[in-house]
Amino acid sequence: MKTGKDTILVTGATGQQGGAVARKLLAHGHKVQAMTRKPDSGAARALAALGAGIVQGDLNDAASLERAVQGVWGLFAVQNTWEAGVEGEETQGKHIAETAKKAGVQHFVYSSVGSAGRKTGIPHFDNKWRVEETVRGLGFPSYTILRPVFFMENFLAPWFKPGIDQGQLMIGLKPDTVLQMIAVDDIGSYGLLAFEKHDRLNGLEIDIAGDERTMPETTRILSQAAGRTIEFVRIPIEEVRKFSEDFAIMLEWFDRVGYSVNIPELTKEFEVHPAKLDEWAARQSWS
Repeated sequence: MKTGKDTILVTGATGQQGGAVARKLLAHGHKVQAMTRKPDSGAARALAALGAGIVQGDLNDAASLERAVQGVWGLFAVQNTWEAGVEGEETQGKHIAETAKKAGVQHFVYSSVGSAGRKTGIPHFDNKWRVEETVRGLGFPSYTILRPVFFMENFLAPWFKPGIDQGQLMIGLKPDTVLQMIAVDDIGSYGLLAFEKHDRLNGLEIDIAGDERTMPETTRILSQAAGRTIEFVRIPIEEVRKFSEDFAIMLEWFDRVGYSVNIPELTKEFEVHPAKLDEWAARQSWS
């Protein structure tokens, strides 16, 4: 790869993971094409200001994908279960990989999910494993699969933030369950590494995490960052299931099994020094 000359297409560029990867690549002098459904959005304009080319594309629009992948050396692919649905995400993931291979993309980076290959029984984990199998079988000159765990940014999402604003972290986990998590910015760092060290990372499937905490530990950290008391409230799993069977199955798996990243070994091997939860929380606005 020639920095600043070989083009890297980033899908989901105005979202969390894609945005983090695009910003890291741009900061290190790489030529980035940022694919988004809304090229006039504030997030797209912000990437353009950093030097990205903006490409209109939709994972459900085959013609737009074919246009977007033309002439690119590398591609970062990510899909969103909660927008596309489990079947839709799988279709999107397989299609972008097939389209990239047909267009001659040299290095393909797919963002999957931690423990995807462990037969979790979680629908939005198992579908990513099937996308992985497609990526492995296409015969790219090189590819890397990243498997991030639970995002720290989820605590800012609509599932949790309104409750946190009221002083309660409400989640259907046991108080002694240790949940591994990662800051999205650190996913960007691993994405950068996957492109810059593509020869070394070719064919690797890397589960990535930055910290691990129980929910009582998490609330103590969030309380300190917010400057007010936040309590852990365990929601009955039956109530979670009314909202989402998929989400409930995931929480039950967290309680029963959980992610298994060896964080110290990961940090030593790849020299990405991830944020701990307290460091991440201190950088956020909790007002």
